[in-house]
Amino acid sequence: MKIINPYTEILTPLDGQAILQHIELCGRVCYKSEDKITDTSAAKFVAGIIKRGHEAVLEHFDITVKFVCDRGVSHEIVRHRMASYCQESTRYCNYSKDAFGSEITVIRPSFLDAQGFAIWKRSCEAAEIAYFDLLDWGCTPQEARAVLPTCLKTEVVMTANLREWRHFFKLRTAPAAHPQMREVAIPLLHQMRSQVPVIFDDIEEATHETV
Repeated sequence: MKIINPYTEILTPLDGQAILQHIELCGRVCYKSEDKITDTSAAKFVAGIIKRGHEAVLEHFDITVKFVCDRGVSHEIVRHRMASYCQESTRYCNYSKDAFGSEITVIRPSFLDAQGFAIWKRSCEAAEIAYFDLLDWGCTPQEARAVLPTCLKTEVVMTANLREWRHFFKLRTAPAAHPQMREVAIPLLHQMRSQVPVIFDDIEEATHETV
């Protein structure tokens, strides 16, 4: 059994200035103010539409991210319906095969002390044994998966527009969000902020509560 930490990877090549210029070009159609576009006007325009709540304009650019997380976190991610997903399938992936190292991979819980971790690890090892026993007995992977733990590693590719990513971060970086969700969402928000100016600057993960 392999234990790993969760992480994310932005799959879309990001040029922050080009993104702002694209959003400005789309948004100025609403006001027929294309003549006001300059080399430096995009950031101010985008900040203005966000301040006014005209966020439909942000739907004109998509970003794709791969999450490597546990199955429980993935269930929350895919609840964001204004997005497209591809996910590692336990129906078709047979973790007893060499391609998976002939073992299951699980995500380390960030909230357990040493005693709690020992209990968790023991239960995961028992689940792995049961999974392989069911495969040996004749079950298919989609049948044997019934004993796999929620902390099983999965990979989820999510594509969403900028408006939906703002919604995602407002919910999933909040103090009330699941700790393992925050573990991937907060670093991703910081990375997005560093690569895409203006769009995420007003989202503060410490000040938003989920509903």
